[in-house]
Amino acid sequence: MMKTSPGTHLTRIHAAVAWFVAVTFVGASGHAVAAAKVPDTLQQRIAACTACHGVHGEGELKSGFFPRLAGKPAAYLARQLQNFQDGLRKYAPMEYTVRQLSPAYMREIAEYFATQQVPYARSPVPNASAAMLQRGEQLTSHGDPALKIPACSSCHGTQLTGVQPSIPALVGLPYDYVSSQLGSWRTGTRASAAPDCMAVIARRLGASDISAVATWLASRELPADMQAQPAGSIKPPLRCGVLGEHGGGA
Repeated sequence: MMKTSPGTHLTRIHAAVAWFVAVTFVGASGHAVAAAKVPDTLQQRIAACTACHGVHGEGELKSGFFPRLAGKPAAYLARQLQNFQDGLRKYAPMEYTVRQLSPAYMREIAEYFATQQVPYARSPVPNASAAMLQRGEQLTSHGDPALKIPACSSCHGTQLTGVQPSIPALVGLPYDYVSSQLGSWRTGTRASAAPDCMAVIARRLGASDISAVATWLASRELPADMQAQPAGSIKPPLRCGVLGEHGGGA
């Protein structure tokens, strides 16, 4: 699998951490006058988010790692913040960012990014053989019954644009992000509410299959309509804890 270049990645992490250190210092030192000069707006308070994910949550395609937040279902975004806070997802800058946030505040942040309407841009497409692209399309669109792997589209929508209220889009995501997240589910550094259907699927995928899926998604033309499908428009083939009573079959 391709590896993320550390340059832009580390620069943005440093920017986010520096912002939080500055805010913490001002609060701890009691400099009320200095603190009052900082606008008390949601946009100012989410500066640590936008430092990595873009001004409107459009994502950072050049880094290959910071995903798009804009337009994703609010319930999905809020759950991811909660998962970082609860230790189900492991990524130090995000864990630090959300450590002191209340559920209501995380929901406010999620709803803000969910309502952002920002044009999509294609992510860089890695070099891939025809066989790899064919395998990626098979897994994404049809699954692999022999490995008990359902199609990605059976959960993430017919156009892979997500499903309200809790299933995110896959199209438009960088190769590095998709491959790293599937790898994280395989190794247990990303998890969700039990039964964790994504962990089950990821453990059935080999490394080459993860690369194939990530490559095909990055190379796919973006649909004209990128809106998430309505709630209840699909029935997932596996039981998924994040979907509650709508979690699908066995």
